Amino acid sequence: MSRSRLRTLAALSGLLLTAALPLSSALAQGGAWPTRPVRIIVTFPPGGAPDTLARVLAEKWGALGQPVTVDNKPGAGGNIGADLVAKAPGDGYTLVIGTVGTHAINPSLYEKIPYNNIKDFTPISFLASTPNLLVVNKDVPANNVRELIALARKEKLFFGSSGSGTSIHLSGELFNTLAGVKMQHVPYKGRAEAIPDLLGGRIQMIFDNMPSALPLVQEGKLKAIAVTSAHRNAAAPNVPTIAESGLPGFEATSWFALLASPGLPRDVQMRINAETLKVLAMPDVKEKLGKLGLDPAPGTPEALAALIQAETVKWARVVKESGAKIE
Repeated sequence: MSRSRLRTLAALSGLLLTAALPLSSALAQGGAWPTRPVRIIVTFPPGGAPDTLARVLAEKWGALGQPVTVDNKPGAGGNIGADLVAKAPGDGYTLVIGTVGTHAINPSLYEKIPYNNIKDFTPISFLASTPNLLVVNKDVPANNVRELIALARKEKLFFGSSGSGTSIHLSGELFNTLAGVKMQHVPYKGRAEAIPDLLGGRIQMIFDNMPSALPLVQEGKLKAIAVTSAHRNAAAPNVPTIAESGLPGFEATSWFALLASPGLPRDVQMRINAETLKVLAMPDVKEKLGKLGLDPAPGTPEALAALIQAETVKWARVVKESGAKIE
């Protein structure tokens, strides 16, 4: 081969190498994600706060050039859907909207769960929190916490939930403990299945997530008694907290976070984190979530990991003190 041909090949090789450098750099930073369809697992049926958050992410991430689907996998207090992600490849293409139930409460409430809530997931970012809203059937003769407690001491009352181990369930158990009553828990596969029984009077109340319950209150179909957070919520400023209504110290907040399968490379983890923060900072997203009573507060993977550790300890104590069990 002539020297001129060798020089030409060397020059071409150099050009190819130079062109490849930006791509290599992008890959090193997780910039190539996503290169194929992404699936977000929601551990409850459509219609609740986790589903809302997943669909917001899916819609906005569509601009990244790959299909993003939301896959509802309810059952066992969220354990079924969470386990799917715990056992999926750690490549960033199977994600889950983790909840206070799946990633803090269930490890203490269930005798056995098929995953480790800390070791079997890669934290991406906290998403949002919301108080639960204590709502009752409109025919229940109680309009505040004190009247509800008095009624529960005279009659057998039933409260529904979206499943054993959810914050909706544990809010009721904490209420039982602090109020000294014995309202009966009735678990459903999701809040969407509980609402018809609540509207029909087969159960009297539910400690539902604010985004799900508030529209029914605004339509006059249910009565709002109180919120479960330590402070009133801007989406329903006239609804008092349970703590200020006669049960001081009561606080139970639902939270939602984005997690991936274990073994996710750090560069991909940070790429997904960055794309999540972008979405939750969008003005239209903040407005939409705010109207639903969701308070977005995205952060680092490390902050989410620390929260899960602390919440696991907190809810283990609540489960023990309340004597909550899986029905």
